[in-house]
Amino acid sequence: MKTSTINTLFKKLSDSIPKPQTELLHRNPFELLVSVILSAQATDVSVNKVTPELFAKFPTPEKMHAAGAEKIFSYIRSIGLAPTKSKNIASACGQLVRYHQGKVPKSREELEQLPGVGRKTANVILNTAFGKPVIAVDTHVFRISNRTGLANGDTVLEVENKLMTVVPSKWKKDAHHLLILQGRYVCKSRNPDCVNCVIARECEYPDKSAL
Repeated sequence: MKTSTINTLFKKLSDSIPKPQTELLHRNPFELLVSVILSAQATDVSVNKVTPELFAKFPTPEKMHAAGAEKIFSYIRSIGLAPTKSKNIASACGQLVRYHQGKVPKSREELEQLPGVGRKTANVILNTAFGKPVIAVDTHVFRISNRTGLANGDTVLEVENKLMTVVPSKWKKDAHHLLILQGRYVCKSRNPDCVNCVIARECEYPDKSAL
C-alpha cells in the first residue's frame, strides 16, 4: 500500500472516529494495567462490569496485592480465565510495590516482567497510559492490517513491525485505537460491513462487490 493511500486511510478513520480511545474504564495507569490483563480472551464490556467494584475495594497496587489472588478472584469470577488472571494480578501488584514504588513502569522491558503482561499488553499501556507512539496488535488490528493490505504478516510481531514501518509518524499514536475500533464495529471477522466502511476504497479486501 502506498504511503499516500495509508495517509488517506488514516485520515478517513480519524474523521469517522473522532475520539480514538480504549473502551476499558480506568482512571489511571494502574487501573488500565489491571483492566488490560483482564481483557485477554474477554470483552471490554465484561471487564467493565467487574472493575468498578474491584477498584473501589482495592484502589492501589498495595491494597490489591494485600488482598491476594483468592479475594481478587471473588470479584472477577465472571471473567474468562479468572483463576489465572487473579494470581497474575496479585503477583503483578506485588512487583509494582516491591520494585516500582507502586507505580506502573514506563518501559516495555519492565512491563513485560510483570505476570500476565505480554508484548501486546505492554504496548497498550505504553500507548494509552503514557502516550507513546507504539501500536499494539490484538486480534482486530491483526485482522484489519492483513485484510486491508496495510501490513500483511503471518505473526503478531511481523504485523506490528510492518505497521511501525509503514504508518506515518502523525498517525502512530492513534493507530492502535483507530484500527481496533474499526475492526470491532465495521471490519468484523465475519461479514465485514464493506458497504458502510469509510476506507473501503483504500482497502485491498477482494469481496467488495456491493460498492
